[in-house]
Amino acid sequence: MSVRTRFAPSPTGVLHLGGLRTALYNWLYSRRHGGQFLLRIEDTDRQRSSPEHIRTLVEALQRFGLDLDEEPLLQSSRVERHREVAHQLLESGSAYHCYCTPDELAAMREEQRARGEVPRYDGRWRDNTGPPPAGVKPVIRFRRPDTEDVVVEDWLHGDVRYLNSQLDDLVLLRADGSPTYHLSCVVDDEDMGVRQVIRGDDHLNNTPRQLQLIQALGWTPPEYCHLPLLLAPDGKKLSKRDEATDALHYLRTGYLPDAVLNYLARLGWSHGDREVFTIKELISRFGREGLGASASRLDPDKLNWINQQHMKTAPVDVLCEGLEAQLENIGLNPADGPPLEKVAEAWRERAETLVGVAEAARWAFTHEIELDEKAARKVLRPVVREPLAAVRAALAGLAEWTAADIHACIAETAETLGIGFGKLGQPLRVAVTGGGISPPIDTTLYLAGRSRALERLDAALGYIDARIAAAESAAQG
Repeated sequence: MSVRTRFAPSPTGVLHLGGLRTALYNWLYSRRHGGQFLLRIEDTDRQRSSPEHIRTLVEALQRFGLDLDEEPLLQSSRVERHREVAHQLLESGSAYHCYCTPDELAAMREEQRARGEVPRYDGRWRDNTGPPPAGVKPVIRFRRPDTEDVVVEDWLHGDVRYLNSQLDDLVLLRADGSPTYHLSCVVDDEDMGVRQVIRGDDHLNNTPRQLQLIQALGWTPPEYCHLPLLLAPDGKKLSKRDEATDALHYLRTGYLPDAVLNYLARLGWSHGDREVFTIKELISRFGREGLGASASRLDPDKLNWINQQHMKTAPVDVLCEGLEAQLENIGLNPADGPPLEKVAEAWRERAETLVGVAEAARWAFTHEIELDEKAARKVLRPVVREPLAAVRAALAGLAEWTAADIHACIAETAETLGIGFGKLGQPLRVAVTGGGISPPIDTTLYLAGRSRALERLDAALGYIDARIAAAESAAQG
């Protein structure tokens, strides 16, 4: 069977993680088998759908690199085709007009509940041959076949049997002529040539009705795979109002697109015990045999770890692009600091996200820093005043401001003073960055730049002098 998959979201909000995982699985499966990946925007709910939400969905797929093989299809552009198929079913006897009013349907359901029955349409207009009531616009209902039970063949769930008696005559066209979800979905999948329907298992109970429609139309059903839900870390259902379910939230907060896709791929699919995959590796390994039927919990720590692994190997230009955006997000001008590729290389082995890099490197992009008082009190003591002044003078005389030259200068100064390299390294770090954590001290000073580093060393010496003066004053007082 040829491979043509589709992602069919409703544009009623942002793209959530569950939707992104569904899109990813469809995309991976099509790429693995040399097929096509399509996007259908199910925008027939005009009250909840909006052009802005459509743009957001398309942008999200683009930013995560899930490329399409055809232009996105708007379901709302195909209403006439849906009506055509509904009337085709009407003419073949597989559908009929129903003239029940909303009040009659409500009363019917109430009576069924009173009898302890599951509310469903009772088929009262199925075989009506009399004249229609005046002034009532009918809906078109599907005539559920009086046949055996419906069996859904699913990749994950196996054969799922539905009692035909529990299915009712679903509405195909509303009284205003608008098509319902089931009709639109079946017609669009057929016309788009979709052969594999990979979607959330909240759609599993829709499938027997759609299969009956497909059979009535004489079409070949696609293969089905209904994916388990993603759950919150506490095992509860995800809230769509939680920002952490917005897929683009992760790009805004410094995660790499490939890392997010790697993380989502592993929430419901496995390939041995391996956790980290490139996109090419996911394409070459992804298959139905690795899919699991159990719901998966989001694990922020696992996402951080996977992102950290991807940062270690990501192309520098990818890191720089993301880092530039993150610096701007926290109010810093990337042009006010060292080359971004140097910053990325300095932190790629230690940071979990690009937000972490931007925050950690803040001192390299600001003209003034605020000393961490605890670190300064511990490290910038009177005893380090002389060695700090000596290394400051030596650094000022360097012909070239490179990490190698800086390292050699510090080492030579330490040797001259008869102290260890580390005795100079930590005071330099606190003086230049304001805190006690940064890349190796030669890299740190290089990233700060000559003038900025020397200015901060002067400020640190002033801080020490103030401590000395305060101590002397206290002793005299």
